[in-house]
Amino acid sequence: MSEPVRSARARRWPLAIALLLLGSLGIAAVWILVADARNAQSSWMAVVAAADAAWILRLTRARPGLLRALAGLSATALTIVVAGFGIIAAQLARPMGMLPWESALKLGPQHAWTLGTLANGPVDVAWLCAGLVIAAVLSR
Repeated sequence: MSEPVRSARARRWPLAIALLLLGSLGIAAVWILVADARNAQSSWMAVVAAADAAWILRLTRARPGLLRALAGLSATALTIVVAGFGIIAAQLARPMGMLPWESALKLGPQHAWTLGTLANGPVDVAWLCAGLVIAAVLSR
């Protein structure tokens, strides 16, 4: 394999990671808005996040395999965590007369975990797990 081909493949991963981070935050923001508009967890958005991560990885032409599957899985997990934290912050902000990002700055991880486990039922957990599985399968 020639040096230019190897260096071109090596340059793909930083771009893929940057786009995955940007995509994860973007999908998390959309997920928070959908959940706020529907006044529900909207856990089905985990599948949308999985499809988005797989699409970004294919768009950046990241080499197929285990590493790409793990990248898609990680991006989807990041989206799930950020969206869950944002949904909880938005729900807490309203009764306290705060903006969601003000509430997010005051919300601790233990409190978010407790509220997240209370808010997510078995169907929500199934959607989140399905999103993770779909991300791994579609991203490979």
